[in-house]
Amino acid sequence: MKIVGFTIIKDALLNDYPVVEAIRSVLPVVDEMLVSVGQGDDGTLELIQSIGSDKLRIVRSEWDMSLRQGGQVLAVETDKAYRQLPADADWVFYIQGDEVLHEKYHDTIRANCERYARNPEVEGLLFDYLHFYGTYDYVGDSRTWYRHEVRIVRFDPAISAYRDAQGFRKGKAKLRVRHSGAAIYHYGWVKSPAQMKKKMKNVGRFWNEEEEWKKMLASEDFFDYSQFDSLTRFTEPHPAVMHDRIARQDWQVELDLSKKKFDLKDRLLYWFEKKTGIRLFEFTNFKRI
Repeated sequence: MKIVGFTIIKDALLNDYPVVEAIRSVLPVVDEMLVSVGQGDDGTLELIQSIGSDKLRIVRSEWDMSLRQGGQVLAVETDKAYRQLPADADWVFYIQGDEVLHEKYHDTIRANCERYARNPEVEGLLFDYLHFYGTYDYVGDSRTWYRHEVRIVRFDPAISAYRDAQGFRKGKAKLRVRHSGAAIYHYGWVKSPAQMKKKMKNVGRFWNEEEEWKKMLASEDFFDYSQFDSLTRFTEPHPAVMHDRIARQDWQVELDLSKKKFDLKDRLLYWFEKKTGIRLFEFTNFKRI
């Protein structure tokens, strides 16, 4: 059985992505790792090269920044990288530049890939998600944050990225999946207020038309982390690859977790989910089997 990992990245230093940690977190699981680096001059290529693993294969790509609507350029780049993976791969592990896998899941993921390798009904493996917010101490626990997504797919030329590459589809069909037994730690919303707003201005062009992006560029230079509906405190260990980055944190955000900022409908849906574990009317980009 062969598992190949891949990711796409551009402007990692400019936007302070934990992409080195993301790549290192999956290297023990995969047999090869392809990293597609978008053209830029912030030192991202050298950063990826510094990882120094013999599993790593780096390719270069020119991003079409005219593809603004709905993060389309991210899907295009994901598909370009996917098409450069070796044909003898059984499974493909896709990790985004702000996602990290905890080492406690390595053996479980390999075991489940082995378990389903000869079952063509299983087209992908599903992961739970932890979305960190503000600092490494807070996790989103409302409907604002998606709970699951597919990060391992069976290698198949018919599979492609969906929308802004949050997940995958086979043609127009949702992938048939089983659970991986693991979770992804998403750190995309953990930055200083100034760096968070800088990143939003830089990547806003992936989702917004020109005029909307210009309005964002003209907005204030600090992100207001009080704009949340519901959070909970995270008290468990972070992935080992994140420890140095967490130790370098030089900002503090204090948030009042007792405040739940919902309208009546969302308050009722939140209460029901916490009581039953069921998220009513949830969109899912996959089909559990």
